[in-house]
Amino acid sequence: MIRIFAVTDDLELIKDIPMDRLSDPNIKWYWVDFDSPAEEEAKLLKTYFNFHPLAIEDCLHFLQRPKLDHYEGYDFFVLHTLNQSSLMPEEVDVFVGHNFIVTFHLTSSVEIGFIQQRLLEDRTILSKGAKYIYYLIMDKIVDGFFPSVYQMEDELNEIEAKDADQNLIEDVYEIRKKLLRLRRTIFPMRELLYRILNSENLIIPKEERIYFMDIYDHLLKLSEMIESNREMTADIRDSYLSINSDRMNTIMKTLTVMTSVFVPLTFIASIYGMNFEYMPELTWHLGYFGVLTVMLVVGSIMLIGLWIKGWFK
Repeated sequence: MIRIFAVTDDLELIKDIPMDRLSDPNIKWYWVDFDSPAEEEAKLLKTYFNFHPLAIEDCLHFLQRPKLDHYEGYDFFVLHTLNQSSLMPEEVDVFVGHNFIVTFHLTSSVEIGFIQQRLLEDRTILSKGAKYIYYLIMDKIVDGFFPSVYQMEDELNEIEAKDADQNLIEDVYEIRKKLLRLRRTIFPMRELLYRILNSENLIIPKEERIYFMDIYDHLLKLSEMIESNREMTADIRDSYLSINSDRMNTIMKTLTVMTSVFVPLTFIASIYGMNFEYMPELTWHLGYFGVLTVMLVVGSIMLIGLWIKGWFK
């Protein structure tokens, strides 16, 4: 599907006009959106717009890293939107020239649809040109990152308020995986904004530069939130491992105390359990009670010794 928006010199918005009218002298600027285009529609990137073959190849081969390429007469951008359900990136390619903007995406984009609706409703946008549309698209894409990051942060705060157990740790690892997906989308977009702001080939007017700086600030905030949340998951994981390690040490200490007490008692019992014929103690009248007394004394000495060494603290 191809959607076309054209703005005349009189700031009149014309929707879905034929492409051969885009070169009319009264057209101030236009926006052509390729939304899940068919093969024949995608060929217009070459046959009508005559874009560079490398840029067209990037459009057709999903998924490219966010980037900026300069060509004669226009700039080519690869942007990533975020699928809110899977947290996986989806590509939006943008060609921006002096009086046109062309967007290309193989799947429907909520962000593109939002800007198109805003263009229809807000007539003040018509006088600002194609580069402002590109800013609105990028701003909407970046704003779409915040809900997922805030959701991860809220889930981590809930987990942190609970006692760590195996189920919660599994939730932490799941959140950590989601944060990694967000990181793989947001960090490359941050690098792209840095290139846009510092590119020598891309000249941004001072009054427009502040808009892109605002987007860059948002991406910096998102990056810091992701890193902070990842550190929080690491802290929760380390706390859980420390608690488990302490619990295991307590169990091992208990078993060690029991073993230390019963080893000498087992040794005494094993001697008199050998059933040799000539063992004088076996014929003693009080031999049984004597052995029990010795075992009681030895066990008591072991317990007192362990207590003195602080094993029961």
